[in-house]
Amino acid sequence: MQRFASGNLPDTGPVDHATRVRLRWEIALVLLLSVGRSAIYAVLGLIQALQREASLGDQQTSLNPSAGAEEFWDVLYQFLGQGFALVPVALAIFFLWEPGTSAFRRIGLDFTRFGGDLGRGVALVAVIGIPGLGLYALGRALGLTVLVEASPLDTSWWTIPLLLLAALRAGLTEEVIFIGYLFDRLRRLGWGTWTIILATAGLRAAYHAYQGFPAMIGNFAMGVVFGWCYRRWGRVMPLVIAHTLIDVVAFVGYPLAAALWPDLFAPPAPTPSPSPTPTPSAGA
Repeated sequence: MQRFASGNLPDTGPVDHATRVRLRWEIALVLLLSVGRSAIYAVLGLIQALQREASLGDQQTSLNPSAGAEEFWDVLYQFLGQGFALVPVALAIFFLWEPGTSAFRRIGLDFTRFGGDLGRGVALVAVIGIPGLGLYALGRALGLTVLVEASPLDTSWWTIPLLLLAALRAGLTEEVIFIGYLFDRLRRLGWGTWTIILATAGLRAAYHAYQGFPAMIGNFAMGVVFGWCYRRWGRVMPLVIAHTLIDVVAFVGYPLAAALWPDLFAPPAPTPSPSPTPTPSAGA
């Protein structure tokens, strides 16, 4: 029979150390994906409001505000946004964690073989990354690919760190979830190796559908190659390294590409509004 403590809450009894650690991570992840994230933004909003000249009573707020105009707060919110975007990755790793088995070691997301992982990652950049960037350029030339502004053209001191963090976030998100997490879960459901590889590659292609059909083809090919490599190596780290390096080249090199080939990569200049025709005065 279930025992109840004071207040009619169930008494679960004592738990071991491993269970306590898991519960703490579970609580943290749930909060960071929900009300905890809102609480952090709310506290920062209050601090920001207190720094303004007007009193709190004379200020107003919006439930869906635009990014702050002040550079410090704009940068802070962008860094926080990249950090919160990594929480689903942490959640996937949390679900993969089993008592006595590190999820990081289980999917090969550690530094035990970093030299070999780095070499394999660089090789993957040459095999799949460079052709992928070329396919994007071809799609732009043929008018089949959406213009993707990979990074701001008006750079500031914080642009490069944010771009590096964005590249790392993209690499971790796609490779940990598409490869490490889904390969494990779909294999447990009885799926075959190539069924998993093709299914996750198709999901990766759909994830990039907003860029156009050439990008979908390139990402499907990337998913097949990365899935095959993971099946062979049993490690996600080379894939994360390769994906991150590809995005670093795309993000950091975008302003240069836009300057050298503006017709392909630069956003169109805004069309100036026609000047209004002056109204003749009554005495003219």
